[in-house]
Amino acid sequence: MTSPEESGHELLVALAGRLPDEVLWRLRDWLAAGAHEPLAAVLTRELLRHRLGLTDAERALLVASAGVWGASRRLLEAVLPLDGPVHSTAVFRSGPGDDGPAALDAAALSVLGVVRGHPGSVELRQAWRSGPAEQRVVVVHGGERRWVLTGTLQRVLRAHGDRTPCVEVLPAHGEPPAYHQAAIIGSAPLWTAARSPAEAVAAGR
Repeated sequence: MTSPEESGHELLVALAGRLPDEVLWRLRDWLAAGAHEPLAAVLTRELLRHRLGLTDAERALLVASAGVWGASRRLLEAVLPLDGPVHSTAVFRSGPGDDGPAALDAAALSVLGVVRGHPGSVELRQAWRSGPAEQRVVVVHGGERRWVLTGTLQRVLRAHGDRTPCVEVLPAHGEPPAYHQAAIIGSAPLWTAARSPAEAVAAGR
């Protein structure tokens, strides 16, 4: 059975590139810290403030998380519907600008150390999102309690000076949202978990 935390994490992943970074990282931090009531209240208000619509599947995630944590039913019902798939116009590349840090700077090495030691993690990638100021985007595949790993990595990046850390912790399998597909295509791999002999044989079939 899916927990409210899992539903909340999946929804916040889906909102990457749609809610501002400065809002999204804070919501994810609250989720990781178990601050469910403020998360529920602020998330619904931010969706309304930015006039962001949700698909039926995303609305179900909202109800299964924020709805459980005490969000106003009136506000939940006021969130706009969204028909059809969500598209992304974000542009990513594997390296920063000429004056930016190297791919494996101190921040990336710190993230790497956390991801390698987190149960269930299978891959770490890094991309830079184009914009007025290039933004580092960390993508992790796998990991137990993905919302907790997200919060930990955000705090690591903030300790290295990133005010609005963008950490995307995805399931090990499945098709990611359009924003994350673009980030993965434009990213560079930083680490991949070693396969067991059985997995290596299966992959070679």
